[in-house]
Amino acid sequence: MKLKLLLFLSFWMLLLAVSCNKDDITFDAPSQELRFSRDTVFCDTVYHQVRSETYAVKVFNNEDKDVMIPRISLEKGAASLYRINVDGKPGHDFQNVPLRKKDSLYIFVEIAPQASGPEAIAEDRILFTTGAGQQHVTLFSVVQDAEFFIKTPSNPNIIASDATWSNNKAKIIYGDLTLDPGVHLNIQPGTKVYFHKNSGMKVSTGATLNINGTKDEQVILRGDRNDTYYDTIPRNWNSIRMEKNSNLIMNHARLFGGTRGLEMTETNATISNSFIHTFQEYGIYSVRSNINANNLVMNNCGESCIGIFKGGMYDFVHSTIVNYSELLHQFNRNGIFAANEYQNENGQTEQGSLHFNIRNSIVYSDRDNALSLEQTPGQLLNFSIQNCLLKYSGTSAAGFDFDTNSNVTGSIKNQEPKFINYFAAQMNLRVKSDSPARGKGDLTVANSVPTDIVGADRTSNPTLGAYQ
Repeated sequence: MKLKLLLFLSFWMLLLAVSCNKDDITFDAPSQELRFSRDTVFCDTVYHQVRSETYAVKVFNNEDKDVMIPRISLEKGAASLYRINVDGKPGHDFQNVPLRKKDSLYIFVEIAPQASGPEAIAEDRILFTTGAGQQHVTLFSVVQDAEFFIKTPSNPNIIASDATWSNNKAKIIYGDLTLDPGVHLNIQPGTKVYFHKNSGMKVSTGATLNINGTKDEQVILRGDRNDTYYDTIPRNWNSIRMEKNSNLIMNHARLFGGTRGLEMTETNATISNSFIHTFQEYGIYSVRSNINANNLVMNNCGESCIGIFKGGMYDFVHSTIVNYSELLHQFNRNGIFAANEYQNENGQTEQGSLHFNIRNSIVYSDRDNALSLEQTPGQLLNFSIQNCLLKYSGTSAAGFDFDTNSNVTGSIKNQEPKFINYFAAQMNLRVKSDSPARGKGDLTVANSVPTDIVGADRTSNPTLGAYQ
């Protein structure tokens, strides 16, 4: 027992001796400039009094010695709109920050601004004061004033009377925003509408949604994460749900980044000069609706850019409806899918006649087939494909014979359209000068839509699709 006690005491005395002899760590003033993971932090567009996501900057010590950074601070001090966290500590001014040799530390940045107008710039700098001189990292963000529509247990988030949204403030929607029956909502040029995660809009029976942008001032409808990274990612919000006998007028709009874009049930819709892209399921999901569209551009949707169910009446003119995706490659990725049948929320099958016309358009995909017409026996499917360029893989997949059907006229199959850039990150669905779509449009059809999506004249030698 005494031997065990002696060994135990000897162990702890040895450990104490080693600890006492350990060299103290010393930190010197930096003799070289620090290195940063980035020299500018561009924060996502932020809204009045809404905190941004957190951004990180790494600071590297490339010297072969431990250094003490005398000061790290925000140039505007406590008055700054930004807040920083240095190595786990929040604040705006830090003294004597240690950094081991060949090591790094994190600085986290966020902003919760006060807007001073419809849109402004917020700037500041993180200053690093060392013996090697002063260095900085620039902080930059666009700040928008915003109006919020927030659904809570005590606030059903309903627009109960006619309303107009102007571009003086961004509109931020949390939860579902509902237009009451018969209400008209007019969205003016340049307005930006942002939906928070799992949020959307419901347009009730008899209500009208009028999205009235212009070529130079589009109306933007998207998720509320404004970093360009989110421009090509779906499921940032839900959908705009149009109920029976509701009305949609959409001109010069850009709608993207949700689960479904326009979700329409027996809706009357006129869509012009608009972009709908990057949806997890459908860009347009339509149940027995009446849709007239021209100069429509669609791309990057998981199931189909356009999904048509239970028939209806559809007319697409000078539209570019394509489906290319690096992110959604495991999905069907049709251009257009149209059927007489629909399975309702109770699992019951409903049917209806289908009238489908597409003219002077491009329907293409990186799949084998871009257009599928699925006729239910005993139901009417009346279709016309005039002067179009299609990706077509055969009767069994497409539901019609391209070569012998009299409803297919003046059209081209399986020739590469030669888009300038078809991926969503830098999407440019104009066709190149040697594209087979050049000059193949029917002139009478072109005269019914005499200018393209950017206002170019197409009344001579019309090109297929939304761009002349």
